[in-house]
Amino acid sequence: MFSKSISLLAAIIAIPSFLIAQDSVNFPSIGEVLRFDDKMDMLVADGVEIEVLSSGFAWSEGPVWVKEGNFLLFSDVHRNKVIKWTEGIGAEIFLEPSGFTGIGHYSRGLGSNGLAIDSAGRLISCEHGDRRISSMTFNEGKVTLADNYNGKRFNSPNDLVISKEGRIYFTDPIYGLPLRWDDPTRELDYAGVFLLGQDGSVSLLTKELKYPNGVELSPDEKTLYVAQSDPDNPIVMAYPIEKDGTTGKGKLLFDAKPHSHLGGGNPDGLKVDQNGNLWITGMGGVMVVSSKGRFLGQISTGELTANCAWGGDGSVLYITADTYLCRIQTQVKGRGF
Repeated sequence: MFSKSISLLAAIIAIPSFLIAQDSVNFPSIGEVLRFDDKMDMLVADGVEIEVLSSGFAWSEGPVWVKEGNFLLFSDVHRNKVIKWTEGIGAEIFLEPSGFTGIGHYSRGLGSNGLAIDSAGRLISCEHGDRRISSMTFNEGKVTLADNYNGKRFNSPNDLVISKEGRIYFTDPIYGLPLRWDDPTRELDYAGVFLLGQDGSVSLLTKELKYPNGVELSPDEKTLYVAQSDPDNPIVMAYPIEKDGTTGKGKLLFDAKPHSHLGGGNPDGLKVDQNGNLWITGMGGVMVVSSKGRFLGQISTGELTANCAWGGDGSVLYITADTYLCRIQTQVKGRGF
């Protein structure tokens, strides 16, 4: 918790930043909105464009909206940076290094990936290079929350979601390891989905997914969704959450393979709106799927699309798509707003 009541906003104001790109008056737009079900019209109005807010990143990922300061943070994974984007200012370097603090070359995907803000205002990060889940508070540097399971180091924590109780659910694929599955420093012989409890304990929830990636909770926090970025099995699973925070047997919610013609990539990041619909990045954009698994439509960026996050008043979807940061106005608010 924040024992000194120092906000993340105060920390950011105090940290020098380097301006990357100035906002333009008229944002360029890319892509289109594809509609496969009438319900999509209730979620995204006709004629709404996908705005490009900034570009020039190596691989943009893990966006999170900071409500107190009214800005977005996201990872530039391959450059080991966290970027801050503010309306009217643009993109600035917020944190460097973001995920690898060692010496010399590590891997291409060495930086932070998934980011979240906890109830105390701390920045919680999945760090590829340092292979840990960390927290950061002002004037105290980073603290390791977890870096191993039963004494074996994680592969490269990728994405996370925090419950109202403060439980952290996260995925641990091999994408950040220099040689991935063949890396000699790999200590776990699987890619897992884990639960980090408030007491610091780490529990393995499942190791049935070869490439677990994005992770999210349903609005009632009774279901954990996990996206798998497996080209042979690009799916989203749904796991019931027990009273102790662990999960039961999962079931297939959505198979993206029949929709691979829409674009490149596989299910990656995902977010849920207040009505329970899933907004899943992959296949060249953001696929919108109902809580029953019905494919409603796609925000087609035409780019490899990594992740997304709700921001602004909760109805704006920010999208990290390869070298771009984009956004689109929706007609629904995200979970947590």
